Amino acid sequence: MLERRQTANTKKRGENLAERIYLQLKDDIFSFRLLPGDRFTEQEIAEQTAASRTPVREALYRLQRDGYVQVQFRSGWQVRPFDFQYFEELYDVRVILETAAIKRLCEQEGVPSQLEDLKRIWWVSPEQRLTDGPTLSVLDERFHMMLVEATGNAEMAEIHKNVTEKIRIIRHLDFTKSYRIAATYEEHAEILRQIIKRHSDQAQLLLKTHIEASKAEVRKITLHMLHSARAGNLAPINQT
Repeated sequence: MLERRQTANTKKRGENLAERIYLQLKDDIFSFRLLPGDRFTEQEIAEQTAASRTPVREALYRLQRDGYVQVQFRSGWQVRPFDFQYFEELYDVRVILETAAIKRLCEQEGVPSQLEDLKRIWWVSPEQRLTDGPTLSVLDERFHMMLVEATGNAEMAEIHKNVTEKIRIIRHLDFTKSYRIAATYEEHAEILRQIIKRHSDQAQLLLKTHIEASKAEVRKITLHMLHSARAGNLAPINQT
């Protein structure tokens, strides 16, 4: 009995450690400490995290399943190289999910609480707008996620959440430009107005145009931008 309990506790600690390493590596990718194309070994991660290779391997295989890293046989692991086609396909999925969500919202009675929360964030005067890129990146994510969540369809929200995570690196780069921040405030506010007015077609068109503008920024991303992000040398937020 005691031996089984000790075995179970050991297994749980290993799972917790693998989860911690998984979250740390994913954050390293999102924060540009690990860039697309960077290579590393299980041993290097084990040393950095003061862990054995078993939980490191578990974390890496999970990251591989999620599409963030890939194994390079005989040469360790690699952060998935930047694939423009892959990101554009994810944006296409976003359009399908979010326009479907808007259609549902316009057909529902009443205004969901999520939309009231979004109004308080995005229906503000220009002087009240935030200008911090990382903060706006998070708020932008929440805007789109809350639109889907407001439909009450948990499965749709979960799929959308997974897509959102995979394009997070793009959002972080997108919000280094002041014109993108101003446009996001204006476009989000107008999308909300059209939803509340039950103008489904107009709201869907605005949302699609909004996402397509963000998608277009993907093609402007260069390797130099990624390395500048890691070095913390991205252009200040008030520059275009």
